[in-house]
Formats: sequence, C-alpha cells, structure tokens
Amino acid sequence: MPDVDRDRAWLLTVDGAPQSYVDLDDPTHLEFEYARRLGHVLDVVAEPGRPLDVLHLGGGALTLPRYVAATRPGSRQDVVEFDRALLDLVVEHLPLPSRAGVALHAADARAWLEAAPDDRADVLVADVFGGSRVPAPLTSLAYAREAARVLRGDGVYLANLADAAPFAFLRSQLANLAEVFGELVLIAEPAVLRGRRFGNAVLAAAHRPLDLPALARRTASDAFPARVEHGPGLRRLIGDARPVRDEDAVPSPEPPEGAFGIG
Repeated sequence: MPDVDRDRAWLLTVDGAPQSYVDLDDPTHLEFEYARRLGHVLDVVAEPGRPLDVLHLGGGALTLPRYVAATRPGSRQDVVEFDRALLDLVVEHLPLPSRAGVALHAADARAWLEAAPDDRADVLVADVFGGSRVPAPLTSLAYAREAARVLRGDGVYLANLADAAPFAFLRSQLANLAEVFGELVLIAEPAVLRGRRFGNAVLAAAHRPLDLPALARRTASDAFPARVEHGPGLRRLIGDARPVRDEDAVPSPEPPEGAFGIG
C-alpha cells in the first residue's frame, strides 16, 4: 500500500497486519516504533559508519537491511525469509539499491541458522513472525545457543518480540538469553512494561556491555519514548522464569484483535 504522505514510501501488510514500511527515497526513515528501536541499537553497536556483517532472520520488506546499507556502507548482510513469494514480491516492487551488499535466502530460519558456520556475524536480528506470532522453533534455549554460536565474540543479538502482562513469554525469552549471554537489555514503551497494553519489546544480548547512555538518549527522544531496562530491573522481570527446552517451546502469544491494525 502506498503512503499518501511520502513519495515512494510503501506499507507491506501480511494477512491484514502491518508488517514492514519502506521509504525508497530515504531508507533511514524507520516508520514503525519497534524498527526505530532496533535501529537505535544498530547505531550504537559499533562506531558510526563502520561496516558490519549482519544476519537477519525474517525479511519482510527488507527495511532494516536497507537501513544498515545506508548507514553503514560496505556492510555484508544475509536475509533469511521462509516465504519465497514474499521475497519475490518485495524485490520486484521495492528493489534494493545496487551494490547494497544484501544476499537473500528463501529458507527456514532455524534450519539455516543451524547450518551456518561459527563466528559468522557481528549482529543477528531476529524479526520472524508466522502470521502475527514468533514460531516455536525460535523461542527455545537451543535456538539461543545457535544464535550465540553464529555471532562473533563481540557480536550482538537483537530480537523483536510482542507480549503483555504478566509477560510469561517475554520472561521465558529473557531467561533463554540470560543462560547464553552476559549482558541483556530490554527496550519497550512504559505502558507496555506497566502491563497496560499488548506491545513490542526489543531485546538485545551480548557478551560485552552496550552503550546504554547513548541508547537511552535515542529511545527517550523518540516520538514514542521507550524505556531501557538493564541490570537489577531486568533480573526482577525475569524472576523465576526458566529457559525453554525445544520440546516445551511454544509460539509467542496471539495479539488481541486490533493490537497492530492500520490507522
């Protein structure tokens, strides 16, 4: 769907739910709040402009690969998207810039990750939704360990998830990551964290500290300010949640009707 307010800007919907937004004239414009928060983390994982090797699980309209290509020229990126027809549609109607350095793979995200070599990526971005839910194979401790294996020693894992109070799913995902990574950060709107509504949460995990002051400044100055949780506050949120075994893994919760509607 075209955006009437911005020339050459497009909204991609899947099964009626907004999935991606792309401005072909300005790939640094991130319309969706969760995408801006992912972009904030991508901005602070390394010095400005430094090329990165980035692996994206979930393609959509390739919003974040375009953002990285524009803000960190020379980056090498792989995008794994299960829906080949979706990839073909996006490439036909919303083509990537020439020499973007983005390789597209029509494959199952978990299977592709398990076949990938060690120490492949500086950043792994997980934004995989089957319909409106994160598939169960991407919600277990075994999956988190595979993600850590593919990342380099100073690499950063990023995920877009959605949940609501009492946050059973979100807490389980934090418990998975806490088993594998030494540093955890959560970014979400205060209304979501207070349990007032269903919404997105961006998780970042690494074996090294992230630039929390810079991240907090960026998220606080956003049009829809978010809070950065780290340390004791995050440990309290995890509470007694336990890591999830593959055999116990379930998809993320179904959003309530209209939670991510258009307009």
